[in-house]
Amino acid sequence: MSISLASRSRPSWQVREPPPPTGRPLKAAAHLPGLRRVVAPNPGPMTGHGTNSWLVDHPGGTAIIDPGSDHPAHLEALLAAAGGRITHILLTHTHRDHLTGARPLGQMAGAPVCGFRHSAVPSFTPDIALDDGSVVAGLTVLHTPGHATDHLCFLTADGILFTGDHIMGWSTTMVPPAPDGSVRQFLDGLARIGALAPSLLLPAHGPPIPTPESCIRALIAHRLSREERILAALHQGPATLDEMMRRVYRAIPPTLRRAAELNLLAHLEKLRDDGRAIHDRDGWRATTAHGESPPSQVPGRPCP
Repeated sequence: MSISLASRSRPSWQVREPPPPTGRPLKAAAHLPGLRRVVAPNPGPMTGHGTNSWLVDHPGGTAIIDPGSDHPAHLEALLAAAGGRITHILLTHTHRDHLTGARPLGQMAGAPVCGFRHSAVPSFTPDIALDDGSVVAGLTVLHTPGHATDHLCFLTADGILFTGDHIMGWSTTMVPPAPDGSVRQFLDGLARIGALAPSLLLPAHGPPIPTPESCIRALIAHRLSREERILAALHQGPATLDEMMRRVYRAIPPTLRRAAELNLLAHLEKLRDDGRAIHDRDGWRATTAHGESPPSQVPGRPCP
């Protein structure tokens, strides 16, 4: 899930594509025949063209990452693309645009649904509980919280990483506040992924990302720049979350306003945890190194 906000120019890290066809397998790359995606028919402001359901061939069969939708045609397309050899259904996390098709597909294929051992959805318990460092269907599991507490990435033996919603090429990721998310954990996850030096990133929404290193560097810089702009807005004086929204964002489409509020609150929580902001009865305000309000106000800049 993302928060896509219009900007005056396209950021250098973005990778976009025309609306891909749904219902048929698309190769990740010409030289990677064992990696394919079927795009789910669930487009929207938070999902882009739809959820990528990735098919990963391994010696025992085919694993499906993020079935995404329970639309019958989508599930039938996944079964057909896998040739009836589905061995595992893997979830990067339990947001609806990833989880919805998991149980129905699992029942149709007779395959277990695998997810992080501490599900963020009380009503869902994975058939196979995964943890950081687990290996399933030839993939190594990385626990990467931030966008969701139960978020996982999956790494192939040759360095290709399925990033779920942690890294996407078409838009920035929405990071909710605690207890559901954390900007600090999100940034830590980006740094960890960068240190692994993956050769290709395959996200849950949008096209493959062929330049992982530059993309990750740009996303970290973008997130830290946004943090500084939020801090500058705080220096205008105490503000409620609603007032901060008016200071930070130029304009928000109604369909994205709630996501933007959550994203902003998550950044404010990080600033508070870093000792750079305080939340009290007057709202949010900036601090100095000694925890007091700054002696003068600094004009804020809007956040892109």
